[in-house]
Amino acid sequence: MEKVLHLISGGDVGGAKTHVLTLVKELQKNLAVKIICFIEGPFAQEAREMGIDIMVLPQHRRYDLKVVDTLVNIIKTEGFTLIHSHGARANFITRFIRKKISIPCVTTIHSDFMLDFKGNLYKHIIYTNLNIFALKKFDYFIAVSKSFKDMLVSRGFPDNRIFIVYNGMDFQEDISYKSRDEFLNERGLAHLRDKRLIGILARLHPVKGHEIFIRAAADVLTDNKDIHFLITGDAGEMPSLDSQIKQLGIDKNIHFIGFIDNPYDFLNAIDINVLTSYSESFPYVLLEGARLEKPTIASAVGGIPMLIDDGVNGYLFEAGDYKELSGKLKIMIDDEEKSKALGRALYKKASENFSLKNLAMDHIKIYNEMLKNKKVRNTDENNR
Repeated sequence: MEKVLHLISGGDVGGAKTHVLTLVKELQKNLAVKIICFIEGPFAQEAREMGIDIMVLPQHRRYDLKVVDTLVNIIKTEGFTLIHSHGARANFITRFIRKKISIPCVTTIHSDFMLDFKGNLYKHIIYTNLNIFALKKFDYFIAVSKSFKDMLVSRGFPDNRIFIVYNGMDFQEDISYKSRDEFLNERGLAHLRDKRLIGILARLHPVKGHEIFIRAAADVLTDNKDIHFLITGDAGEMPSLDSQIKQLGIDKNIHFIGFIDNPYDFLNAIDINVLTSYSESFPYVLLEGARLEKPTIASAVGGIPMLIDDGVNGYLFEAGDYKELSGKLKIMIDDEEKSKALGRALYKKASENFSLKNLAMDHIKIYNEMLKNKKVRNTDENNR
């Protein structure tokens, strides 16, 4: 039986965490699969609660390579036949494992690796280049949208070794979340329970385009004084956003609400789900919003247009164009029934086309192809 080892830092949050945990849980139904991560924390704990075989190998620092020999020993002892890596830290470690083993290695490109550390010059210079150094040595790549495959090819990665797999989720699984009133109460926003709420659930990072969300909010508020906008995270994480809000004079209508453990708590509380990213793969927050039939507006980047058909099951806008965003927000605000219909249509498309079962089966096909190619290469080498 084939055995697949997934490597990931373990400090992951958001889409990458959701992707790896739900994928591995589903893969376990058909394969022997294990996760090894390098940080003890919520990721590892959640994996244990889901019944996933996970092991933590702590590192003293981000690029501590003492774990390499331990990993190689585990791979050989437990008989893993393939390594699947996720993220810069795991990619870097896999780069050195490859020198000591001969099994295929694949990495999933969850984001544009040239933008991952944007906003921190030191990390951008060091970590981005180390990730590129590691990526060049992988056998295969999984891109989570066609645009990401095109991006990889444009940067010199071989077209014939890149697979495309769109994210998926289990639309049949029971989900739990707090009521709108309970969520707003605990965040000190009980006074907003009867207001229209527009929200963005994304890490506070320049690539997510929060400044566009804020400028669009200011535009909406010129005609709709009673709308409120919720941003996950704390204002101190990106002080420039707080300054922008104050300069626009809209601080009474925009609320930073802190870290969110359960995305559905937040998504259930808002009326319109917005994503303003300059770069995206195929974001889980849109699938999670679709799960709750949330009316959605997102920038037309990455794989997002594969899910959202503009004006049919949501709205798209050109990344960076706050005027287009505010215009489409106003349409949704003015016609609540149409907005709800868009949310229902989004659920229908998402549930029919982007299921967790499809995600897992696509990965199994890729694994089988990788292993078949390895056998062919080994046979050719033995016949020389």
